[in-house]
Amino acid sequence: MLSEGNTRKIIHVDMDAFYASVEQRDNPELRGKPVAVGGSSQRGVVAAASYEARKFGVYSAMPSVIAFRKCPQIVFVKPRFDVYGKVSQQIREIFRDYTDLVEPLSLDEAYLDVTTNKKGMPSATLIAREIKERIKEKTQLNASAGISINKFLAKIASDQDKPDGLFLIAPNKAEAFIDNLAISKFHGIGKVTAKKMHNLGIMRGCDLKKWDLSRLVQVFGKAGKYYYNICRANDQREVNPNRLRKSVGAEDTFETDLQTFEEMMNELNKIGEVVFNRVKKSEAFGRTLTLKLKYSDFKQITRSKTLNQPFDSLELMMGVTKELLRQCDLEANPVRLLGLTISNLPEKEISSNAQLTLNF
Repeated sequence: MLSEGNTRKIIHVDMDAFYASVEQRDNPELRGKPVAVGGSSQRGVVAAASYEARKFGVYSAMPSVIAFRKCPQIVFVKPRFDVYGKVSQQIREIFRDYTDLVEPLSLDEAYLDVTTNKKGMPSATLIAREIKERIKEKTQLNASAGISINKFLAKIASDQDKPDGLFLIAPNKAEAFIDNLAISKFHGIGKVTAKKMHNLGIMRGCDLKKWDLSRLVQVFGKAGKYYYNICRANDQREVNPNRLRKSVGAEDTFETDLQTFEEMMNELNKIGEVVFNRVKKSEAFGRTLTLKLKYSDFKQITRSKTLNQPFDSLELMMGVTKELLRQCDLEANPVRLLGLTISNLPEKEISSNAQLTLNF
């Protein structure tokens, strides 16, 4: 059972179809139409889809050719990440009016710990409603918010009533809610794992709860411990305002397959500059560089190298990139995609303080 001593007030805010909604806001002609942000070419990919497009089965990460097949009238617009970044900053400024314990997960979602808050408001639900209203007033965009006692439940709650949703999983309702929740709805359980669980007779949280820890670890490995805890509504992760990305990277899919080493290095130099600028901006110079390469037959390989020193210069990064590319079989097939990722980032000291109450 949950007790007052381990209860926090966590809000998960998730912008509704963020990129597509920004485009519809800024271009009235797009409103009410199925919109996809991304590339419309033969090799393009949907980065985000409006709710009008989702009704046709179009979702993010879907190849553009499939999106056209599902929705011939879909309108593609090129992404404007500079604009999305500015809007995201406006939203985060609103968050920080209530708490400094804000953990952004991406441009369009974040966790907030409002157990204690700057406005002294006793109800996390009232805070979430006020934040939604202020986001709408400031940006003309809708957000959905989930409120509960931990990050896992707050994340699930924000998905319950989209779009423009506000959903509370109260402390005394948490375990019953999880008991009845379909396994496919559990955050952290993907399609493959859900199918495996279904085959084992695990359909809902109550079914998962019947499995003891040792058996879950035996069947699912390290993730078994996570499954054991979440089906009991137990998630002790703190909202971390100093959360570091585990990696920084970029990749590109090309209109025409690349054939030669020189062509590939020319594209990798462009990708490398983007990655290094991101690393430099975050001041998190990692020690591991990974090259990702996808051939025209969709076979994918990676090559990595870890140094004793950080990749703190573009010259060092591209020198190792060239070395990694020479390790790849470039005669097997032409190359359709290249990517670079910096990982093994330095850790920073993290601190967090919060007092506990039960009023939601």
